Amino acid sequence: MEPDLFTAAAEDRQEKDPAASPLAVRMRPRTLDEVVGQQHLLKPGSPLRRLVGEGAGGPAGPSSVILWGPPGTGKTTLAYVVSKATNKRFVELSAITAGVKEVRAVIDGARRASGGYGQETVLFLDEIHRFSKAQQDSLLPAVENRWVTLIAATTENPYFSVISPLLSRSLLLTLEPLTDDDVRGLLRRALAAERGLKSAVALPEDTEDHLLRIAGGDARRALTALEAAAGAALDKGEDEISLTTLEETVDRAAVKYDRDGDQHYDVASALIKSIRGSDVDAALHYLARMIEAGEDPRFIARRLMISASEDIGLADPNALPLAVAAAQAVAMIGFPEAALTLSHTTIALALAPKSNAATTAIGAALADVRGGLAGSVPPHLRDGHYKGAAKLGHAQGYVYPHDLPEGIAAQQYAPDALKDREYYTPSRHGAEARYADAVEWTRKHLGRKGP
Repeated sequence: MEPDLFTAAAEDRQEKDPAASPLAVRMRPRTLDEVVGQQHLLKPGSPLRRLVGEGAGGPAGPSSVILWGPPGTGKTTLAYVVSKATNKRFVELSAITAGVKEVRAVIDGARRASGGYGQETVLFLDEIHRFSKAQQDSLLPAVENRWVTLIAATTENPYFSVISPLLSRSLLLTLEPLTDDDVRGLLRRALAAERGLKSAVALPEDTEDHLLRIAGGDARRALTALEAAAGAALDKGEDEISLTTLEETVDRAAVKYDRDGDQHYDVASALIKSIRGSDVDAALHYLARMIEAGEDPRFIARRLMISASEDIGLADPNALPLAVAAAQAVAMIGFPEAALTLSHTTIALALAPKSNAATTAIGAALADVRGGLAGSVPPHLRDGHYKGAAKLGHAQGYVYPHDLPEGIAAQQYAPDALKDREYYTPSRHGAEARYADAVEWTRKHLGRKGP
């Protein structure tokens, strides 16, 4: 960031009085080695390390990068580290407030700095997805000619929110959600660090666990909640942050839920069984418990997809596509908005007609195969496209159903040992009633005698 009188004064004040800045700002890493998580992006020779001047240099300069990841995973932090570590000119813009005019001013300044002083410019553009196509187009000449090295940050899928020419001129770096261990390490560092809380309060294990649930992999949220709870504890004259104090501070109750223990499986089981039992209110209760406890939304979405096939099936053929769409949406947007998608899907599945006929049908068929009841494919169904197949009797006598008025050919399809086996017993719930009629009609026209 280009220095000015006010920025210098603010930084001087922060040095003298750390509390003048939020804890999340004070605890920002100052080097790449202090960064928590994202180790896949910080290996020797990585684009980020080359941006801060690490590496051999040579004719291949550092590339522009687009940082894509959920909030609180370190996009701004990485840009801040580059700004502190690099000897390049660093300029920061936000797509929320900047426009083409501001971008052009930065580019003009970069060209002057390069031509007049031989100084390279790094441009950090936050929230690039908020730029229109025309605004993003204005960056292209500067990035292509390397008048600036761009670091752009976005929480939205860049394949949809960033124009293709800019993507092709940059490296896309995907930031992963921080793990609980990542956030735990950050919290403990903040508690002890001189620029943090200086060991003024302790953080018991139960309070730490709840703080991790609140954070949901968001480092900024974790540090903000820690600072608020620490302040509340100190105001009470306490030397540790109790669970009660944390709950009062963040206004969220600690849900009894262990994502790696029995509660994880018990609550997930209760959600699915409530959907199966068509109790929409109970299902929403268990969904809320999972959301509030910080459960991975992708895990919940996977359970809903399984429920759609296992317990609803053909009674509502739209249930599975709905659950799949929900899983895709959840993966793209994450919490908190994903809670709405999961609620939408849970309600629809709970109120859908139920049938496990598809589940029991494949179970019975698998049991026969595993029990050795298989047999040879009937000759007339075998592949007859290769040379010599006719001499073997393959595909001979096969009746093509589309040549018949009713579109169904009464011929044997199953192996001899299974020719009268019936696996699918449809219910008459919801849309599956028409499948029940279809099964009855087709079996009759196939001349099936039944078991």
